[in-house]
Amino acid sequence: MKKPILTSEEAVKLVKSGDTLAVQAFVGFSHPEELSIMLEQRFLTTSEPRDITLLYAAGNGDGKDKCANRYAHAGLLKRVVGSHYNLAPKLGKLIAENAIEAYALPQGVILHLYRNMAGQKPGVITPVGLKTFADPRVEGGKLNSRTTEDLVKVITIEGKEYLHYLPQKINIAFIRGTTADELGNITMEKEAVLLEAYHLALATKQQGGIVIAQVERLAAKGSLPPQQVKVPGVLVDALVIARPEYHWQTNAVAYDPSLCGEVRRPMGSMPAMEMSERKVIARRCAFELRPDVVLNLGVGMPDGVAAVANEEGLIDEITLTVESGPLGGVPAGGPNFGSSFNPLAILEHPNMFDFYDGGRLDLAYLGLAQADEAGNINVSKFGSRVAGCGGFVNITQNAKKVVFCGTLTAGGLDVAVEDGKLRIIKEGKSKKFIKKVEQITFSGAYAQEAGQAVLYITERAVFELTRDGLVLTEIAPGVDLKKDVLAQVEFPVKVSPKLKLMDSRIFIDTLMNIKPEILAKA
Repeated sequence: MKKPILTSEEAVKLVKSGDTLAVQAFVGFSHPEELSIMLEQRFLTTSEPRDITLLYAAGNGDGKDKCANRYAHAGLLKRVVGSHYNLAPKLGKLIAENAIEAYALPQGVILHLYRNMAGQKPGVITPVGLKTFADPRVEGGKLNSRTTEDLVKVITIEGKEYLHYLPQKINIAFIRGTTADELGNITMEKEAVLLEAYHLALATKQQGGIVIAQVERLAAKGSLPPQQVKVPGVLVDALVIARPEYHWQTNAVAYDPSLCGEVRRPMGSMPAMEMSERKVIARRCAFELRPDVVLNLGVGMPDGVAAVANEEGLIDEITLTVESGPLGGVPAGGPNFGSSFNPLAILEHPNMFDFYDGGRLDLAYLGLAQADEAGNINVSKFGSRVAGCGGFVNITQNAKKVVFCGTLTAGGLDVAVEDGKLRIIKEGKSKKFIKKVEQITFSGAYAQEAGQAVLYITERAVFELTRDGLVLTEIAPGVDLKKDVLAQVEFPVKVSPKLKLMDSRIFIDTLMNIKPEILAKA
């Protein structure tokens, strides 16, 4: 049967008070923005629907008003279950004010929940999240005092502990694609990532729910190449043909063909990074590379590693991945994070987390907001501000080696990079290496039990996680060990008897020419 084509105003009337609404997106990629806009307008005009639960897997927003921020209204929301809130500050405000129930669960777990719910499996059973804030013996993913229901349990199978994440009821799902035919079959040729549209649609239909797809255009039935159909029409209840202004490829660009593989961008066209503490950190991180390594880069400070690898001619010797699905190529940064220029493959979102959870990552570079003497890292909650974990927990617990990267202090830090040395002009107001992190997003104890290699790279010092805690192994030339490093850490740090200076090439504004020594690691 041909699928009904609804206006977005008609489609959002299918959302009822008390429903659980699941919405796909990664940052702004593949977010059905017009449906979100119209649901918000409906609530502001009629006060309906009320008390819905919003469910989404990845960071969903633009840091201002778009995407998940559209749902941030007391009365409209009763509960939110997501993985990342930094891009949805309006949701974060409601959570901080205790106005709604709120959970943060690992991104890969929510994606696998969709898939397992579709197959009538009893949720997700996984070690991901053990000894972190997702563990019910720590916080159980609950983000405020209003949130009391347990969505996670600890179970033991053959003497080994796992977390059991419980399935969620989905009444209605908003998904998105590029082209739909009259039967509702959907292709994604202009999407930069494939995300979880199929798995979400299947999970929703399995529970008797409604699936609404926002698309750019309509095609005649049977005219779409079957290998390009990512969501079959039997899983779609209605179509919405979006207004062009509400169907951008990303939050920043209407369409860039190099992000979806239509064309390949010349890699020489990528601008070199300016010399700064960010480049210093990325350059030191690049020394951890080796040929044929498969790695993940987090957003922010870590994505500089790709730029340095490109400058040093190493980009074709390594395989970069992004948790949203791209494998190969060079990850884009800023508002386009989640896509890659010239990817070799684009996996569906849940499949990429199978890749990660299965231990296929050799190396991961992630951000460093807070670290403590046990080696724990917090990137997910700071006072009343909720950031969430995104894919951080899945990635850091399953990569063979993890490198956390960030400045040693924050808040007004000013440094000079000159003559092969680093000089601290003005110290940051806030110390990032503290006695105890505010929330455990990465567990040092879990890493030690797993025998994982863990480094903490800053612009002036490198630390390694050992059985004896953090050990200082390198310092930047030009800094004072006691004043600039040890005094800026809130806990006693062991200094390696083999303490050495970071490579001086890192601090000279010319190519480091490290390709021969990296290739020699093969």
